[in-house]
Amino acid sequence: MTAERSPTQSQTVGSHTGHPRRPVRRTACPTPQAVACTSLPAGRGVLGHYRDDRGRHREIVAVAGGAGGVLVVDREVHTLGDPRLVAHLAADEPPENAWIVCDHYLSDPRGRRCRRVTAEDLIAAGGPLARAAAGESRPDTPVDADLFGRHGRAHRLGLVTSRLSIPELRWLRLPSSGETGVARPLSLREVVADLESYEPMRTRTVAALARHDSAPGISVAVLRGELARLDSSRIVLNRGLREAVRSAVESGGLSMSEIALRCGRVKYDARGHASGETSWLARRVGILPEGGERAPTPWIHSDVLALIARCGLGISPREVEL
Repeated sequence: MTAERSPTQSQTVGSHTGHPRRPVRRTACPTPQAVACTSLPAGRGVLGHYRDDRGRHREIVAVAGGAGGVLVVDREVHTLGDPRLVAHLAADEPPENAWIVCDHYLSDPRGRRCRRVTAEDLIAAGGPLARAAAGESRPDTPVDADLFGRHGRAHRLGLVTSRLSIPELRWLRLPSSGETGVARPLSLREVVADLESYEPMRTRTVAALARHDSAPGISVAVLRGELARLDSSRIVLNRGLREAVRSAVESGGLSMSEIALRCGRVKYDARGHASGETSWLARRVGILPEGGERAPTPWIHSDVLALIARCGLGISPREVEL
């Protein structure tokens, strides 16, 4: 059993005799992050329930995985969204292990901090989630539908010629309506920046890599490298933080100056009066452009995001991570 949280839960649980003890409902808070993700099927393999610190009803479910394995997942009850991977159980493990993992998960005094379910997990799991990750969707949302960025520019996955003898699979920016020319290759990171969202570009990329990984006539090396760099980068989107700052200023009784002061960014006027460095804050959250740039950046270092969230707004950085 390979759990996705702590060393104590990564140990294999042996055979279990008798009927497993079902976990009781608890209210300790999990990671309070709302993540748009494909939902798990409803009404199957429910192991336990609890309410998080926002009062949202969540459940722990067991989902059939690939090769007979099982995924133990924490998700919201009403939306079936924000799925978090608790553990991935191998096919040769006894079914009771799912209950044991759930019981440990709900009773863990250190809190429940699982990573979100990724497209790789879904593809490996099989079933409805895998089909969604592989690109299936409703008839009114075709797989190859163009994705439009902040300025109305369309993007899609497509093939481009390269120095190699075979075409490459890349993200492309299409000419705007009325423009002439050909589609221009962009990195996955550039497309994410233009849409200020990781999804659905990342899921489509993972699905495309899975479909074309062994295709002899298409190269996916560049696209795979772009995905790896996006996943490992500590430079993250700042849209969630920007929305939180604006909300705090508009309705929370804070000012940009006070938020900057809390972060240790101080400036002094000619009389020596201190105030918060609001321009620093506005640049970090993508309200004002950096020096020499024409447009605000959609990116922020994760350490700076954490500083502004914790010290400036008094919230968990996870609440503003996208």
